[in-house]
Amino acid sequence: MSSLAQIAAESGVSVSTASRALRGKGEMTPQTRARVLAVAQQYGYSTTGVRRGRPRTGTSRLFDLVLGRFHDPYADEVTAGAHLAAARHRFDLVLTAERDTPDDDWPLRIRARGSAGVVLGLILPTAAQLAVLRDAGIPLVLMDPRAEAGTSLTSVRTTDRAGAAAAAEHLLEAGAKQFVVVDAAPSYRFGRARVEGFEAAVRSRHPTAVIHRVRADWSSPGAWRASLPALREAAASAPIGVFAISDEMAIGVYRAAADLGMRVGQDVLVVGFDDVRGAKWVQPALTTVRQPIRDMAGAAIDELVAIAAGADPQPRIVELPTALVVRGSTGAPAASPEAVSRESPRDRPRRENA
Repeated sequence: MSSLAQIAAESGVSVSTASRALRGKGEMTPQTRARVLAVAQQYGYSTTGVRRGRPRTGTSRLFDLVLGRFHDPYADEVTAGAHLAAARHRFDLVLTAERDTPDDDWPLRIRARGSAGVVLGLILPTAAQLAVLRDAGIPLVLMDPRAEAGTSLTSVRTTDRAGAAAAAEHLLEAGAKQFVVVDAAPSYRFGRARVEGFEAAVRSRHPTAVIHRVRADWSSPGAWRASLPALREAAASAPIGVFAISDEMAIGVYRAAADLGMRVGQDVLVVGFDDVRGAKWVQPALTTVRQPIRDMAGAAIDELVAIAAGADPQPRIVELPTALVVRGSTGAPAASPEAVSRESPRDRPRRENA
C-alpha cells in the first residue's frame, strides 16, 4: 500500500504539498496539483491514505450522474430521467459535478463512496479517470458523448443525423427557397451529425440549393450574431429555411429575424433540435427535433443495472429515435395542436455492438 510520502516522492513535491493537493487545499499551480492526483490515482491512494474500491460488504445501492453543469434545461431533463430510472431499480442517484480542470478528482470521490456505476453525460473520460473506475470495478456508461469513445465503452445517444434529415424534408415541403444552417463551435460529434444529415437531405432533393452555414458558440446570443448576415443575404429568397443544431441557438435566430424586420413562421422558417423546456412557449412556438433526453438517461441507468446483474459487458451503442415536432415557427397554425412526425424505419431504436 502506497504512503503519502511515496506519493510525494513520485510527484517531486513535499509531503505537505502532496497532502494539500489531495485535499484540494492550498496554493499551488494546476500542473502540480494534477501531477500529484495522477500519481495518487495510479497507485490507488485516497485522501485517507487507504486504497479504496467498493465497500468490503458489497456495492452501495447508488449510481453517480456526472455532468459538467446542472440546472439548465438539458441537464434538468437528464437528471429527471436518471433519477426515475434509478428509483425504479431501487437505487439512489448522486449528482456529481465534473470540473474542467486538470486536478478534478471526481473518479476518486466516486470510488470512495463505492458507487455501483456511473453515467457520464456529454463528457469523455481521460485514460487516468477510466483507470480509477476500472480498477475499482465500477462500470461506466456514456450518455451523448461529445466524441466517439472507440469500442471500449457503452454509450446511449439519439438519431441525430436522421432527425436533422427530417428537419430538412419538412423545410423543403414548407416551401423554403434558401437555407441557413446554424452550426456550433466547439464542434461535437452530435453537432456534426446534425449538420451532415440536414445538408445531405437538402442536396438529395435539390443538388444546387443554396445553403449558408454559419457558426456560433452554442448560445442564443452567438446564434443571433452569426445568423444576421446570412439572413440579410438570403432575404430576397423568402421563405428562408433555418436549421439550428440546438433549441437555444434557434431562439437566437428569432432575434436576428426581428432585427431585420422578418417574421418567423412566414419570412423565416426555423427548426431547432432538442425540444427542451420552453421551446413550445416562445412566440411563435418552435418547430424542433425532439430527442428523448429523459429516456436516454433512463436507458443509461438500465445499462448499468444490466451490467451489475451480470449481463454481457460487451460495449454497445444504444440509439433512441428522434421525432420532428411541428409548431408555429415553420408556419403551423398557432391554434392547432403540435404535430409529431411519423417515425421512419431508420428512426426506430436500435442497439448495436460498438
